[in-house]
Amino acid sequence: MAGRIPSRHDLKNNQLIGLPTDSHSSFLRGAAKAPAAIRSALLSDHGNQATELGSEIGIDITLSDVGDLPLDESEADFDRIRAAAASAAASGSRPIFLGGDHMVTYPIVAGIAEIHGPVNILHFDAHPDLYDDFGDDPLSHASPFARIMERDLAKRLVQVGIRTLNSHCRKQAQRFGVEMVEMKDFAVDAIPIPEGPLYISIDLDALDPAFAPGVSHHEPGGLTVRDIVSVLHRVRGPVVGADVVEYNSSRDINGMTAVVAAKFVKELAALH
Repeated sequence: MAGRIPSRHDLKNNQLIGLPTDSHSSFLRGAAKAPAAIRSALLSDHGNQATELGSEIGIDITLSDVGDLPLDESEADFDRIRAAAASAAASGSRPIFLGGDHMVTYPIVAGIAEIHGPVNILHFDAHPDLYDDFGDDPLSHASPFARIMERDLAKRLVQVGIRTLNSHCRKQAQRFGVEMVEMKDFAVDAIPIPEGPLYISIDLDALDPAFAPGVSHHEPGGLTVRDIVSVLHRVRGPVVGADVVEYNSSRDINGMTAVVAAKFVKELAALH
């Protein structure tokens, strides 16, 4: 069990939950080691707990680290993740999950929807993750949003930073009514921000590899850290949960991508 970041007030209560799993990765494994590395960056003395919105973790915001779920790459992992998400939501907390590969977003959203009903999703990624059945694995990290939309767990899905759109995923996006802002069309003020209850999913490969080399899938031509933070700061509706996924420390340089992930955790925790 990881330590708790000290707090004096309960104005914004967030739970930090690690998901050490990458068994549904299609290319390289390594994301299972991400939660510990991101926590280390978050708690490092190299920085502080202030956010750009003016609030501070431990003073204005609680970020209770409840540790990692005991995942073992069995079929039971899905329900372990779903139950943890539902429990956090039912307690009145906002869960922020540290992946792990992107498969985890499907059971997280399933659990949150048990409490809040169908959510809206703001999703940052190089890939749409809408494959019907990638590599004969319906739980592939390339397929979570297909599963979410099939089950009507989300009313609205906005995807930002996409730059790998093939014909199959284009058809899937049309099938599910996805609002997609491809990277070639990106502008901060042009991103539609769904109303709450809102779930936010950040795949670190949404970023250009220059800003986040520590990912399994390097996809040039992506977002900057500032791009994502600027979009997050436009969010106004209630955020009911979030994840930061696909960090692969084996490909990182001097831990810089872990620091970026920690930055996103802080800014997510500060949202309304």
